[in-house]
Amino acid sequence: MNLTLRIWRQKGPEDKGRMVTYPVDDVSPDMSFLEMLDVLNERLILAGEDPVAFDHDCREGICGMCGLMINGDAHGPQRGTTACQLHMRQFKDGETIDIEPWRASAFPVVKDLVVNRSAFDKIIAAGGYVTVPTGSAPEAHSTPVAKANADAAFEAAACIGCGACVAACPNGSGMLFTAAKLTQLSLLPQGQPERYTRVIGMVDAHDEAGFGGCTNAGECTPACPKGIPLNTIGRLNRDYLAATAKGAGNTPGS
Repeated sequence: MNLTLRIWRQKGPEDKGRMVTYPVDDVSPDMSFLEMLDVLNERLILAGEDPVAFDHDCREGICGMCGLMINGDAHGPQRGTTACQLHMRQFKDGETIDIEPWRASAFPVVKDLVVNRSAFDKIIAAGGYVTVPTGSAPEAHSTPVAKANADAAFEAAACIGCGACVAACPNGSGMLFTAAKLTQLSLLPQGQPERYTRVIGMVDAHDEAGFGGCTNAGECTPACPKGIPLNTIGRLNRDYLAATAKGAGNTPGS
């Protein structure tokens, strides 16, 4: 395939940035999207030009490092797929593809398509610890967990922290990410001691990091490559209301 790429180029956080057009030919439909960018970068390097910077790591849809807006869609046109698992067969010969970084005030651009997602780390850190008793490991079935709760917790734990939910949200909200990280603990017995202080701390950290508020636009779930459901945010809201009613502090374990 012969393609035209319009890629956001930005030398650094203070640079204004612009879209730059690159023709790419002889692209195999079996290439992944990132492999196609690798081909472009090899050609740019051979021509003495600066390669396009983009995040990647495992390239197996697990680590959450890759994050691109492709033709206005977080991770591209195929639902339930990260950019690294997106293949060029999803595009047509002669197509023009716009490639941009995540756009959110909490995710400032570092260079080109790379953004700083350390705001997510601050939310996780605000969650604090989980109280566990010391000593030998308990028996496997000594703490019963309802099947529905186990399934919902496992579903939430599938979140890879890529930030697609933030990029897709018109408000730049990180509530789906925050709710997923809370839900995977709040539905299990092990997460109960700090349940209400945890939700206060993580929501406060979310707001302080510069994320927007959730207004139930619903754009986050379709963009999520792991399909975290929207009702996960509903669980967060219920826990937050309960926490404020209980007068829970913002320090887990207090």
